[in-house]
Amino acid sequence: MAADPKQKPSRLGRGLSALIGEVEGASASYEDQETGERTGAGLISVNDIRPNPQQPRRYFAEAELAELAESIRTKGVLQAILVRPDPKAEGKYQIVAGERRWRAAKQAGLKEIPASIRNMDELELLEIGIIENVQRTDLNPVEEAEAYGALMKRFGRTQEGLAESVGKSRAHIANTLRLLNLSETARNHLREGRITAGHARAALGAPDPDAVIALTLEKGLNVRDVEKLVKSTRDDSTIETVAGKVRKAEKDVDTEALEADLSRALGLAVDIRHKATGGELRIKYGDLEQLDDLCRRLTARR
Repeated sequence: MAADPKQKPSRLGRGLSALIGEVEGASASYEDQETGERTGAGLISVNDIRPNPQQPRRYFAEAELAELAESIRTKGVLQAILVRPDPKAEGKYQIVAGERRWRAAKQAGLKEIPASIRNMDELELLEIGIIENVQRTDLNPVEEAEAYGALMKRFGRTQEGLAESVGKSRAHIANTLRLLNLSETARNHLREGRITAGHARAALGAPDPDAVIALTLEKGLNVRDVEKLVKSTRDDSTIETVAGKVRKAEKDVDTEALEADLSRALGLAVDIRHKATGGELRIKYGDLEQLDDLCRRLTARR
């Protein structure tokens, strides 16, 4: 049974370098499997190693892996990965930290990779895996926020404790955790890079963040634009009203004059949204009678 993490002080405050260590040479010995004490790094077949099933990083950029693989072909693996004995497969190992290096080593054609072996439970596996990713690679903002959330939920970590462990400021931790308040739709926009973390945090200040993000994508707003948009939103003002003000401010005099002419001719509100590749003409009606009258006007024979 895994030990209660609240009853055992974490060793991660010393940093991952203390856990992983630099490779002094391929002849270094393995740890004592009985005591769990690490005595150095040794070579393990890449085929005997499996990824961490709770790895918080779900996406590995092919271009970055190819670049690392080329470096490994030239210089070798400069730092050992950290593994533990696979609890489900005798003679096999599970990656705790260093999956990118392991993937790149396989891609580079290496048969063996330097690795340090340490016995650890499931909770330690998750915690070190998360912190290793946050410290050593560029997680996208959503993955980073979810990693912090997992550490707080499963390990009872505070924001201050997280900041110390991962080498980030408390303000950074707090701002990143705010992204967990986004809807899944908004998170996907952020994961795919359609908006930035700055856009997302600014939008969270609005009554309807999804509407703000939708408008951001539609109009190509920058972070400062989003901040101004959210600031203009009041409790009695819907995002549609604010968006209308934003659109109106962007229109030139000729477009506004054309809208006014069409509105007088039709007796209905008209909204022209012109873009570089075309645009839209929107006519707003209040009831079915107005819609019928509009249809008669548009289909009447001249």
